[in-house]
Amino acid sequence: MSQIKKVVLAYSGGLDTSIILKWLQDVYQCEVVTFTADVGQGEELEPARAKAKAAGIREIYIDDLKEEFARDFVFPMFRANTIYEGEYLLGTSIARPLIAKRLVEIANETGADAIAHGATGKGNDQVRFELGAYALKPEIKVIAPWREWDLTSREKLMAYAEKHGIAVDFAKKGKKSPYSMDANLLHISYEGGVLEDPWNEPEEDMWRWSVSPEKAPDQPTYFELTYRNGDPVAIDGKEMTPAALLAELNRLGGANGVGRLDIVENRYVGMKSRGAYETPGGTIMLRAHRAIESLCLDREVAHLKDELMPRYASLIYNGYWWSPEREMLQTMIDASQQHVNGMVRVKLYKGSVTVVGRKSDDSLFDANIATFEDDAGAYNQKDAEGFIKLNALRMRIAGRRRS
Repeated sequence: MSQIKKVVLAYSGGLDTSIILKWLQDVYQCEVVTFTADVGQGEELEPARAKAKAAGIREIYIDDLKEEFARDFVFPMFRANTIYEGEYLLGTSIARPLIAKRLVEIANETGADAIAHGATGKGNDQVRFELGAYALKPEIKVIAPWREWDLTSREKLMAYAEKHGIAVDFAKKGKKSPYSMDANLLHISYEGGVLEDPWNEPEEDMWRWSVSPEKAPDQPTYFELTYRNGDPVAIDGKEMTPAALLAELNRLGGANGVGRLDIVENRYVGMKSRGAYETPGGTIMLRAHRAIESLCLDREVAHLKDELMPRYASLIYNGYWWSPEREMLQTMIDASQQHVNGMVRVKLYKGSVTVVGRKSDDSLFDANIATFEDDAGAYNQKDAEGFIKLNALRMRIAGRRRS
């Protein structure tokens, strides 16, 4: 442990990371640099600075990463229409490679020997942080206190905080917080509490971003999303930065009860976990992006993307954002988006997202061919006979063998 002279801690200012900060100082006898990432969690971050100063920290980083998060992580992921296990929009997963990247950058800037995080030994985040760090700085040392210390219960954490004079803030003594939450510009996740029984319905007052569909407005909300090279760039003709656009979609979706999800997922470490999620903007982006792709993508390109997507989603979920295979897939996905340009008209109503219009100068849809009316010879229906017989040939041969 004495070999560690300086460590960069991913620091929220909450109870766990405040205890970790003191624990690092005591156990490793090292200098601690704190890093607090603003990825759009909607919390005041300056108290983290004050707490770090009170703990004697000299190098304090509080970085606004919202635009980088949306532009370089969320938007590339949505170009692939990414969902994990058919439902999860990967809100927590996609923030971790950015935080890992910044931890390594700060370690390089400050000459730190190691990084530290507050992820537990049961979850996915430990894998995501550490795979990212090792990919970007192979010789970096990683300290994961939850895998080392004996503070294995909330009571022990509270006792440690009291012994060392660490402010408890929102966690009142003897009262267990009902949920473990993670928030960023893409989503909020909820775990623990009543959710640990998969039979229990989430409590209505748990949700932070969205009204219930039952209480959503009785009139639908319509708007138009403009796409350029596979990314949304404007709402109702008003161009926005990626972070601003995602925030506005969150507002629109949340007001209409869009984006709630309750699932049991398979963690990379092997256990099943029940979680509830709010992802209003991401839910809208997924539906609208598929709509504009339906006009602009060649059939076989679209189908190949759909085949590759589950693999791409697993790479992100399991922490392999910085892997060569994810980067290879991203290159393919981005190449497919060159002609994904145009406009999608969206209708939000009581929890639903419906695409009610789409148009593009790069559209492959030809009304002259697809029409049910007279196509003036644009398509020769007699050609279908030979097409069908050739495709049926192997089945006809097999059928004769069975007869």
